[in-house]
Amino acid sequence: MTVTAGASVPPSAIRGAAAVALAAAVLVLCAPVPAHAAAAAAPEPACTAGTGPYQRELEAHLGRPVDGTQSPADCAAVRAFQSANGITPADGYPGLATYRTMVAVAARAEPNAAGGCPVRTGRVTCVDLDRQLLWVQRGSGVVFPPVPVRTGRDDQETRPGWHEIYWRSKDHVSTLYDNAPMPYAQFFDGGQALHGRPGDLYAHGGSAGCVNLSVPDAERLWNLLEEGDAVYVWGTKPGTED
Repeated sequence: MTVTAGASVPPSAIRGAAAVALAAAVLVLCAPVPAHAAAAAAPEPACTAGTGPYQRELEAHLGRPVDGTQSPADCAAVRAFQSANGITPADGYPGLATYRTMVAVAARAEPNAAGGCPVRTGRVTCVDLDRQLLWVQRGSGVVFPPVPVRTGRDDQETRPGWHEIYWRSKDHVSTLYDNAPMPYAQFFDGGQALHGRPGDLYAHGGSAGCVNLSVPDAERLWNLLEEGDAVYVWGTKPGTED
């Protein structure tokens, strides 16, 4: 409605304009909220996981007070770490999988700081039994960052020393252990291989000598290495010190 300066406006016109404005306001208020906005606004549920076996280690790594007792703030910090590093369930519990991932994250800046893996001009897959880590270096440069692994249990330890990848089998199944899947297997010493382990990487305390990785990590390693690549294994897996 156009109003000329100085002209009188009929009351009915004023009431009509107000009704239009009110209707427009109601439409805005009643417009549906996008699903992603609603999800973002939803508060995260309280973190209630109890004290875990690696409580102190996670507290120290995350800059929390190191008292060995889980608090709600500790739980939230552990849960955030788990979410950031793809650990499931991300429940805030400082268990073995979270601890092993923490060790790998802490080693990323310089995994060979202690010099345990010899430096060569060619590519070397380094298997640190002490820290249960694997990484790949060429010279002093890291070409595959450290990831957590599971090596041989007591009396079936992964054999230390220099080895060479001599055979690769992408969809391998074990001929010794009930056709157990060994995806992305890269054999380096007899029946011992680098390979993925579906499911819980840390079940049963150790492998039968192989170096087990998560399946995604094993696939990435498969895409990097070739037959003839060097593998160096050193140290002692915790729990096999006798």
